[in-house]
Amino acid sequence: MNQAVSEIQSRLFQLKDLNYKEFNCKLMPTVDPETVIGVRTPALRDFAKGLSKTPEAEIFLNTLPHDYFEENNVHGFLIEQIKDYDRVIAELQKFLPYIDNWATCDLISPKIFKKHLTEAEKEIRNWLRSEHTYTIRFGMGMLMSFYLDEAFKPEYLEWAADVHSEEYYVNMMIAWYFATALAKQYHAALSYIENRKLDVWTHNKTIQKAVESCRITDEQKVYLRTLKIKK
Repeated sequence: MNQAVSEIQSRLFQLKDLNYKEFNCKLMPTVDPETVIGVRTPALRDFAKGLSKTPEAEIFLNTLPHDYFEENNVHGFLIEQIKDYDRVIAELQKFLPYIDNWATCDLISPKIFKKHLTEAEKEIRNWLRSEHTYTIRFGMGMLMSFYLDEAFKPEYLEWAADVHSEEYYVNMMIAWYFATALAKQYHAALSYIENRKLDVWTHNKTIQKAVESCRITDEQKVYLRTLKIKK
């Protein structure tokens, strides 16, 4: 291990909170607790902000795989701070294959995508076609975060519905996406539920998450419940 990465690890261990580690590990059953230091997310974001634009940051971004969960999160936060869109995409392409849990995956949301929605469409389509669980999940998350408001197109729903997987963390994100779509683009998304275009588990989980949302009206919730598929 090079000196810069060793120093970054040491600084992360200085921020550890063992109670938080115990709590966080329970939420991440796929992550080996031995690889979790126990640093709270706001502290990691501050750490990444301070590390950004230093020579050490460049070394860190080029050192994969990382040893610790928190290092992966810092890596994602460093990518978020890059101002050049092409560089962000290049760094994501390098890093996404190393993501091994839902928490790291869901924390990363480069704001620069807002200024490059058209260009990012191609990348998202490719991520959705990946064979890697968390690359698919990341692509779905970007589709949910940036393309359900003013930038919405009905075809995006088809992209999401075309994803079929045996992976829990993929299907949960598809359900989250469609539940959010029901809140923001109700009539467009509803047809996917009425016509049963999703896998049964994902269909029912979408309805469950939608009826739990305060953004869905009571009338809509009553109707959505009637669309649940009985196994």
